[in-house]
Amino acid sequence: MKFTEEQVAFRDSIRRMVERHVAPIAAEIDETDRFPTELVKLFGEMGLMQLWVPERYGGPDGNLTMMCIAREEISRVSPACGSIAGLNTMFIMPLLHFGSEEQRRHFLPIVAKGGVVTAIAISEPQAGSDVSAMTTRAVRDGDSYVLNGRKQWCSYGVEAEYVVVMARTSGEHGAEGISAFVIEPKKMKGVSFGRHERKMGWRGAPNTPIFLDNVRVPAEYLIGEEGKGFKASMRALDLNRPTIGAQSVGLAQGALDASIAYAKERKQFRRSIGEFQAIQFMLADMVMQIEASRALVYECARAGDEGDWDRLNVLASMAKCFASDMAMRVTTDAVQVFGGYGYTKDYPVERMMRDAKLAQIFEGTNQIQRLVIARHLLA
Repeated sequence: MKFTEEQVAFRDSIRRMVERHVAPIAAEIDETDRFPTELVKLFGEMGLMQLWVPERYGGPDGNLTMMCIAREEISRVSPACGSIAGLNTMFIMPLLHFGSEEQRRHFLPIVAKGGVVTAIAISEPQAGSDVSAMTTRAVRDGDSYVLNGRKQWCSYGVEAEYVVVMARTSGEHGAEGISAFVIEPKKMKGVSFGRHERKMGWRGAPNTPIFLDNVRVPAEYLIGEEGKGFKASMRALDLNRPTIGAQSVGLAQGALDASIAYAKERKQFRRSIGEFQAIQFMLADMVMQIEASRALVYECARAGDEGDWDRLNVLASMAKCFASDMAMRVTTDAVQVFGGYGYTKDYPVERMMRDAKLAQIFEGTNQIQRLVIARHLLA
């Protein structure tokens, strides 16, 4: 991937920031599972959280390529911190593509100021891969809707000022009848949270169940038309999945960099282990897989920036699936390169391996991505 001068300058500025502000706290965030609020402030000041807000609403007017660059660079040391870059994307996209101009003028300038945490709530305990099985309901009552139900795996929802919630306004099953609403969990009565999920990896990025008990939402907070929320959520996922691919590439690159440094330093049989062909072949396989994944991710980003939605849909699944599978292989090999030390928390590769696993699961499991790709081939 050949970047423009502007993109290279953007990448280099993030790389310097990561070295100074993210790398020193990455291990501590994993250990304590705390949400790094200091990065929310910093990323907001840099325009990274609100990267995709258009200029006409006061935002940086970024695009999918810039999102991928930011997340790749930060994820070299911490994909959990990388998720804070472009954190507002999943909230912004339904508004940009399906919301009214009045809604955009109300919400987007607030987000554009930076430091505002937002989220999207789609999954439920019995509606993960099968989004159309959701049971959270929204019933019209005068000039508002009343929401009841439970949401699961809502990343950052417990910290958010605004959350896009998908709820059923008609029917019992299927994509038709799902609508999208904006809620303000810190202001609206009836919103509560469960226990933080204790995750194996990606720690510091909170996932907390959301309970909706007769939450009254103004009718003007309905995004788009009633029953069209499923389409809004799918568009948001299509635009976010490539960034998960980019995070996977960054994570794998970080593991490779650590492995190369260790292979040069570690000695066995009076030679650095990097002189042994067994290690050399592992490193060679790692870098080939990373470069192939990076090329796919940024080709997907290009399709998104050009508005090629049909191509983006299948490329997004390819980029997310291929890159996250690659990251799992590369980080596992990195632990092997480190040997016994790789299995300890004194070195970063065991954390990277744990982080890589989640990338294969969230934003649509890789099995679901393969279904999307196969259906495209057979259509």
